[in-house]
Amino acid sequence: MTQTAAPPPTPSPNSMQRHNQFLKVTLALVRLGPLVMLGVLVLIMASVSPLFLTGRNLGNVGLEASVVAILALGQLLVIITAGIDLSQGSLIALTSVVGALWIRDLDVVSGWAVIPTMILAGGLAGAVSGTLFVKGKIPHPFLPTLAMLMVARGLALLFSDGQPITGMPDAIRTLGSSRIGDVPVAVILVAALAVLIHVLLTRVTWGQWIYAIGSNREGARRVGIPVDRVLISVYVLSGMAAGTAALVVSGQTNSAYPTAGNLMELSAIAAVIIGGASFFGGRGTVLGAIVGALILGVIQNGLNLLNVSAAWQYVALGTVVVIAVEMDVLRGHLESRLRTVRTEEKEV
Repeated sequence: MTQTAAPPPTPSPNSMQRHNQFLKVTLALVRLGPLVMLGVLVLIMASVSPLFLTGRNLGNVGLEASVVAILALGQLLVIITAGIDLSQGSLIALTSVVGALWIRDLDVVSGWAVIPTMILAGGLAGAVSGTLFVKGKIPHPFLPTLAMLMVARGLALLFSDGQPITGMPDAIRTLGSSRIGDVPVAVILVAALAVLIHVLLTRVTWGQWIYAIGSNREGARRVGIPVDRVLISVYVLSGMAAGTAALVVSGQTNSAYPTAGNLMELSAIAAVIIGGASFFGGRGTVLGAIVGALILGVIQNGLNLLNVSAAWQYVALGTVVVIAVEMDVLRGHLESRLRTVRTEEKEV
């Protein structure tokens, strides 16, 4: 006589509720991971170096992180749409050289004329990358932004004859190297840009559109979102962020270097991912991008105080990126599991 296997026991409502609560708490902790990581790093650096928490050095951390933070704010917009911009570092070089040429060859001495020129030059390059990606039907923005990386670096070398161009207006030097007390002016600039991008993402329809495009591009197109225009716009803003970062870099060195910004786009991408954004699009916040930039800045500054070699600094930064990616994988797993548990609760 064949016996029918007994069905698996149905979980009680109380056990399912406890499991649901456990998943919620764990997911909340994982989402706070970047802030927790930053706090732990600050505590570690403060314990091993008495100089770390001094006002002057904290200002140095902010100054070191400011360029990456500005780039990360632009990169964030691109990554939310499931894209990537590899040209930012080269655009720092190109836009700073363009600004320096205005000063040298056109006798433009006012920073208020040079500043918009550098920012708009970055936006123009971003528009080219975005248009190539969208209108050229290129399958992924990796290719057009990689091409722009090469073209921008080449143009910077050609325009400058491969030599630095010294002499920047007072306004640019102020942005790059001046402080109000212990607070660098560049940090204030980052804060203002962060507020602006946050408002665009959370209070403007355009911000809702880029999240929708990152989550489901074809679905966004079907509901009437102008996908092509929005995609081009995020690359324009990413380029403008590079031009703005160039102001800080040029102000710090009082010059334009055709080799400036080398590989800084990778630091910006790392900051965005460390801050909780997803390469698959649809997720990312301004706070997360800033926290990611600060994590990189704290590591770099702390290891410099400890006289750790640059080679080990790269190892430390790479380790942090891997941890951040694994946290993103864990977050996705927990979110999926939480949706499953909620569905089971409704069925019960």
